Amino acid sequence: MIKSYRLRRLLAPTVGLQKAAGMIVLGVISLLLGIGLGFKPLVKPFANWLAKVTEVGLARLIPRDRIDMAEWVLGLVFLLFGIYLTFRAVRSLINHIIETLNPGLTAGKVDVYVRRRQLAQGPRIVAMGGGTGLSTLLRGLKQQSSNITAIVTVTDDGGSSGKLIQEKGMIPPGDIRNCLVALADAEKSMTDLFQHRFKNDSGSLSGHAIGNLLIAALVDQAKGDFEKAIEIASDVLAIRGRVVPSTLERVGLRAVLEDGSEVCGETAIVAAGQRIRRIHLDPPNCVGYHAAVEAIQQADLICIGPGSVYTSVIPNLLVPEIAEALRLSKAPKVYICNVMTQPGESDSFSASEHISTIINNTERKVFDFALVNTATPNDSLLGKYRDVGQHMVEPDIDRIRPLGVKVLQGNFMSDTDFVRHDPMKVVARLMMLLGR
Repeated sequence: MIKSYRLRRLLAPTVGLQKAAGMIVLGVISLLLGIGLGFKPLVKPFANWLAKVTEVGLARLIPRDRIDMAEWVLGLVFLLFGIYLTFRAVRSLINHIIETLNPGLTAGKVDVYVRRRQLAQGPRIVAMGGGTGLSTLLRGLKQQSSNITAIVTVTDDGGSSGKLIQEKGMIPPGDIRNCLVALADAEKSMTDLFQHRFKNDSGSLSGHAIGNLLIAALVDQAKGDFEKAIEIASDVLAIRGRVVPSTLERVGLRAVLEDGSEVCGETAIVAAGQRIRRIHLDPPNCVGYHAAVEAIQQADLICIGPGSVYTSVIPNLLVPEIAEALRLSKAPKVYICNVMTQPGESDSFSASEHISTIINNTERKVFDFALVNTATPNDSLLGKYRDVGQHMVEPDIDRIRPLGVKVLQGNFMSDTDFVRHDPMKVVARLMMLLGR
């Protein structure tokens, strides 16, 4: 698998050009043969005249015994000069076409082309999860490949998504919107528009993100076809890769709490304030989205998380067809453990508790590796998080290994005023699994 990926990467800049180059070569050969055979009465006398003129001219400059060598060198010079002029002409034509199609791209066109071809031949990566954790990871992954499939949890029932579920009966678009924006190559003004959220004093629009409303409008235009709506939104944002839901069915979450009681709905579960014993999909036997299952089957690398362990990570893994595809996949499967705990879900959880929670709820080991941060931010920054009930996830490496999971440890934190993953550091470590 790694050798195949390396070969695709090496040949990336020429992919799609071999056929065109071959046709150009055959066309030139055919043209020369046609001229030579069809216009032989004209070509032959002209060639003889040119040879005599060249020979006479060279005889005045160099000794006669060196004329044959000089003609050969002169012919080679003209041949190379002709190839150079042809190359410059083709390049100028391509640049003119690119400038016409994309006026904003004024420099580095060849570099942009090569880069995009390399990304198009990059590894097939599946990233699974939801919330801000997944969208943060995608910002790093899109620098390595455009063959990315983000499989998004669709159990969100709060905020703007919750309102659209109630009013339109559609799949919650919030996490999907965030992933679309994370993978976007569109202008910043367009992505900012998608992420703009109306203030709470905006009447019926209060709390809605414009991107959610646009996706809802696209669903209407597509006559209820959510798949088509996401395809159109992807085209508008010119995303690298694709974003798909784990299932097209309307599903929710049902949690069994520490005291044995049950709570339904993601928002209610987080607000319950009790340790979660078990999480279930409701209904449990939903059908996995076929594009998500196929992406897992064809993946070179599968990333799970980061994100809320009970409401973002585990729900995808409870879809039966997705769980089975993960079990059968030979690609490296990596769980990216959270840097900070989350109130209402993973209070005081260590890294090993995150992993054991996933294994216990899915009743199987769905990943081979766990990426665990071992760096610690300064005390003043940690103090801000302690005030809201969040703590650093303890990297208890010795407790992870007995779970049958290999540990990828290191400093994966961003150097900002927020304690979160640095997507570039995370992706750099993930690419090492592919020999990159």
